[in-house]
Amino acid sequence: MRAETITDKLEHPWAVAFLPQGRFLVTERPGRIRVVEPNGLVGPALTGVPEVAARGQGGMLDLVLDSRFSENRTLYFCFSEPGAGGNSTALASARLSADSRSLEGTRVIFRQQPKFSSSLHFGCRIVEGRDGTLFMALGDRFQRRDDAQTLDNHHGKVIRINKDGSVPRDNPFVGRAGALPEIWSLGHRNAQGATLSPEGVFWMHEHGPQGGDEINVAHAGRNYGWPVITYGENYGGGKIGEGLTSRAGLEQPLHHWVPSIAPSGMVFLTSDRYGAAMKGNLFLGSLKFGYLARLELSDGKVAREHKLLEGVGRVRDVRQGPDGLLYLVTDSSSGKLVRVVP
Repeated sequence: MRAETITDKLEHPWAVAFLPQGRFLVTERPGRIRVVEPNGLVGPALTGVPEVAARGQGGMLDLVLDSRFSENRTLYFCFSEPGAGGNSTALASARLSADSRSLEGTRVIFRQQPKFSSSLHFGCRIVEGRDGTLFMALGDRFQRRDDAQTLDNHHGKVIRINKDGSVPRDNPFVGRAGALPEIWSLGHRNAQGATLSPEGVFWMHEHGPQGGDEINVAHAGRNYGWPVITYGENYGGGKIGEGLTSRAGLEQPLHHWVPSIAPSGMVFLTSDRYGAAMKGNLFLGSLKFGYLARLELSDGKVAREHKLLEGVGRVRDVRQGPDGLLYLVTDSSSGKLVRVVP
């Protein structure tokens, strides 16, 4: 594999989606969404974008196109939204105008509650399920990590909603006293990658503290343990809580890293563009070490891990394009959109 730069004229890009005619839609963390042409020309920032709390890890974050984009031109994006009490992760829907210069009908369909003044751990990865519902992974906001274990807030949760913002009736905590009905799973720290498996199951990964980055298969109603159990430790050393790595009733990660690699972006390769051996592998980026990770799976477990494209930069997002190739965005002040060429 080799990295072919499409453009290096982006400022802290966070996510990429694929428009018709080989164009790209890219978010930039300072609060912008741009169209990138196939030849690498970067267009002006789209109008119609809401106010963004762009500081620290916050800003304009993930973006996905509706599965029927060719018919409805609808997209979904998440961002750190300012408001009373501080800020939180919000999910919005909008239509891309016919000339691809603006967002139309922009509407926030979900707001993480409560808002809290922090520039950390917004999470924010969006996946459309096969049934048309939307999953979104949410961070614990760092200082509010204990909230990840309670159901009266959205901190450290995966939520699942319908495209109009309503709650699916089969969500696991619907009707439970004291529980927010949008919650799908709990006990997460700070998710930076999420995708559907070829079987249609929601997978995610999340940053650990110092060590303990995790891949989890997030099933309905399950508790993934943070901060009660973790394979990491406090920054600078020292155990978190009781220093446990397991407890009855709490889910174990499918895979974890010690030391941390700071994973970001994630996709299953379903094409054969890189040969039969890579089809079905899981690909994700490393922010910390600047490489593309290839994970071979066997019986639902990670059997082998390979480091590819070392030195490519802080890989923030990894997606498979309509052409079957992998595409990356690298997170820096002169961030890149990269095509991975076999």
